[in-house]
Formats: sequence, C-alpha cells, structure tokens
Amino acid sequence: MSEEKEKMIAGKPYRPSDETLRADRMHARQILHRYNHSSPDEKSERKALLAELFGDSANAYMEPNFRCDYGYNIYVGKDFYANFDCVFLDVCPIHIGDNCMLAPGVHIYTATHPVDAIERNSGLEFGAPVTIGHNVWIGGRAVINPGVTIGDNVVIGSGTVVIRDVPSDVVIAGNPARIIKKLTPPAQ
Repeated sequence: MSEEKEKMIAGKPYRPSDETLRADRMHARQILHRYNHSSPDEKSERKALLAELFGDSANAYMEPNFRCDYGYNIYVGKDFYANFDCVFLDVCPIHIGDNCMLAPGVHIYTATHPVDAIERNSGLEFGAPVTIGHNVWIGGRAVINPGVTIGDNVVIGSGTVVIRDVPSDVVIAGNPARIIKKLTPPAQ
C-alpha cells in the first residue's frame, strides 16, 4: 500500500495524484462501468461486481447508476438497498449497518478539501469517515457530509443535508438537518 493511500484512508492530508490511487480509481471506474451498463436481468453479475468493488457487501443491492471513488472503503451490512443515482465519495471508510435503505440520489461524502485557498490550491485533499447505523432510511437527494455518524433506526427526510452526528431513534430533515421527531426504540 502506498504512503499516500495509507494517509488517505486515515483521513490525513494526501495527494490524489499518487500513482496507486490513480490506478485504484481507474479500477473502480471500470467495475462501475460494467455495473452501470449491465442488463436488469443480470442479477448474479451485478452481485459479483459489487462484491469485487466493496470492502463488504452482504446481500447488497444497488440500482444503477452508482458512482464511487474506490469502492474498497465501502462496507455495507445485510439487506442493504440503494435506489438509482447514488454517489459515495469513499476516500475514507463508509460503514453502513444492516437493513438500510437509500432513496434515489443519496450522496455520502467522506472527501473534503482545505478551507484555506493556498492549501486547497496545493492539491492536498483529506477526508473523514462516515458511519451509518442499522435500520436507517435515507430519503431522496439527502447528503451525508464527511465525519458524520448516524445512529440506529434513523429516518432522514428527502433533501436533508447532514453536517453533524445524529442520535439513534429520530427523524431528521432540513438544511442543515435538525431533529423533527423522536421515535420509540424498537423492542429487542
């Protein structure tokens, strides 16, 4: 593993122009091209492509088109479903729990850039991991920003922009996201 790849996954400033990272992105794009252009009845081929792309993909299903940077930083739990046009910028790990559903156009970002213009123009990038608990439903066109942790049993309204951690058992909506309802935790 290259030093830049190690720094990237750890959330430290790194150079995306690193040869290993460029090759990794190209590999992911080749898999995504095959996935996004597969026939709807090629379910076993799609499953194999997701298994090749993701760090883990137990019973994962994603409607094409799907985009990501690397794939190997994406870990999804059992019975994961994502609808059309989702984007995961996975320079750092994205962990998604069991029984999660994403509506069309959900974006999950771990990648970010320095706020300072001189630093940003230097070409350095960095990221922060995203963790999503079990039984989470994310509405269409929601955006999950770098470094966010979302608890279990959360419902995220369509168009929500999540910029900070979310506790378990709530409904959130808005830009920025705010809690609009507390839910009763499910009986164990």
